[in-house]
Amino acid sequence: MVQVLEELKFTKDHEWAHEEGDVLIIGITDYAQDTLGEIVYIELPSEDDEITKGDPFGAVESTKAVSDLYAPVSGDVVEVNEALLDSPELINTDPYGEGWMIKVKVYDHGELGDLMNFEDYSDFIEKEIEG
Repeated sequence: MVQVLEELKFTKDHEWAHEEGDVLIIGITDYAQDTLGEIVYIELPSEDDEITKGDPFGAVESTKAVSDLYAPVSGDVVEVNEALLDSPELINTDPYGEGWMIKVKVYDHGELGDLMNFEDYSDFIEKEIEG
């Protein structure tokens, strides 16, 4: 069973976002890492880079494929999870904890309204699984 956390917001591209003060922590969902398989490499932006909602901000490479990571909001990258550069498998083992990717200072918190909540995302992946 794929884990979905109630306190997070989600994109249709399977990124998750968690508000912590004025910073948004971003990663990929358990469903995404499960679908990708063993993650062997990750490409992330640098601190102080700007990301734009809907645009790629990095990529994950698994034994199956390379997938772009899409920004759920626009903002400035304030922290990058450097541990993933040496241990990308943390995304597989703990996608909502040690596997977080970047922290972003959000420009417009209104953009968070475009993200799915727990119920909507659960329904969304259920439909994807059913195909």
